[in-house]
Amino acid sequence: MDFELLPMVDSDIPQFKKDIQDAFQKGFEDIYGETEEIILPEQDIYRSLNAKGSAAYKAIVDGEFIGGAVVVIDEVTQHNHLDLLYVKYGTQTKGVGFKIWNCIEKLYSETKVWETCTPYFEKRNIHFYINKCGFHAVEFINEKNPDINISDDFIGDGGEGMFVFKKQMQ
Repeated sequence: MDFELLPMVDSDIPQFKKDIQDAFQKGFEDIYGETEEIILPEQDIYRSLNAKGSAAYKAIVDGEFIGGAVVVIDEVTQHNHLDLLYVKYGTQTKGVGFKIWNCIEKLYSETKVWETCTPYFEKRNIHFYINKCGFHAVEFINEKNPDINISDDFIGDGGEGMFVFKKQMQ
């Protein structure tokens, strides 16, 4: 497998947006069935892409754009956030997500702490972050422990909550 992680350019954004929305939508629908609701709204993607300190990457495998990530880097504290990471639906389980993550860790080797989150129902993601990437679950966001940064109309967790993960770097 010929793998590259490259910075995204503006012309990559439409493909990134389409593929990540498709991956999140189908991941949700695999568990809950079809829905008319958009699981990853465009404004959430742009919020990540336009956040202060954000950097976006595309994963190219054998010449094809099949994944990507958006990180938000705090140059002062080096407490950084993985906002979005996806592998194109139908191409998962080939190690691409892990390659993306390994490249990001190398690119940001000064990071002290990484943080990310994923929905409770996404067992594949929970396995990935904990067992493959070395994160630890540190919080469970739900109706009894809400996150003020998550809107009331958020449905991406299927109403089951979100795990927050952190990875302390050496």
